[in-house]
Amino acid sequence: MDESEDVPKDFIKLKSEKLSVDEVSELVVSPSCGAVSLFIGTTRNNFEGKKVIHLEYEAYISMAETEIKKICRNIRQKWPSVKHIAVHHRLGAESLEAVMYCINTLKASVPIWKKEIYEDEYSWKENKECFWASSEK
Repeated sequence: MDESEDVPKDFIKLKSEKLSVDEVSELVVSPSCGAVSLFIGTTRNNFEGKKVIHLEYEAYISMAETEIKKICRNIRQKWPSVKHIAVHHRLGAESLEAVMYCINTLKASVPIWKKEIYEDEYSWKENKECFWASSEK
């Protein structure tokens, strides 16, 4: 195998179409690593006693991609053995820690909002963890 094929890479995709777990998994497989860690978010059927019908996500794409790239750089600094990182978002212990870091930092810093649609109303939400969220809410 050519060593250049295993150079660490980041794959970032924000899209409205259905995401493919197989595609993401294939992007991050590396012969020098013994595992692939995936986090797959799903829609809860309720939130604070309200029935959730579905979610709609919107993002300021260029800003979101810039923030995700920062997260990837920070992962590589903190966990240098992590090879490939794929963060696709629909609009070992070290690896799991990196995934947890990515998820928590993404929720706290990437400008993505969701619209929760209930049976008889909807509500726009920002992640409670985000740095710009009002503490008075």
